[in-house]
Amino acid sequence: MMQQPELIIKSTVDLTPVELLTIMQERTKVFVVEQNCAYQEIDEADFNAHHVYLKLDNHLMAYTRIIQDSDNAYIRFGRVLVPLAYRKKNFGRQIVTATITEIQRLYPGKMIKIGAQNYLRSFY
Repeated sequence: MMQQPELIIKSTVDLTPVELLTIMQERTKVFVVEQNCAYQEIDEADFNAHHVYLKLDNHLMAYTRIIQDSDNAYIRFGRVLVPLAYRKKNFGRQIVTATITEIQRLYPGKMIKIGAQNYLRSFY
């Protein structure tokens, strides 16, 4: 039986350098290389984001980031990823559920917007 991953939620300034590099490496691997998306993967929103991720034995298993909209009208989350080795094991649903729970805790009553690619609509 597989050990349960640890849920970690930290603001950018609270991440260790190794945590930050691991997150950025996985995001680049999934969104830029695997999905061949040419865009600014690491952006201004990362400075004030909350990072939600599952890890086990120092392996990142799933990730999202939470961002407060600049006009404070809503909260959004995106950059949802599960590395290839951990897909089809329910970690995507776990990280999305944990992210929504954290948004409701941090920003009660705020509307939530999800940033995702169109082909993933049915997942959400």
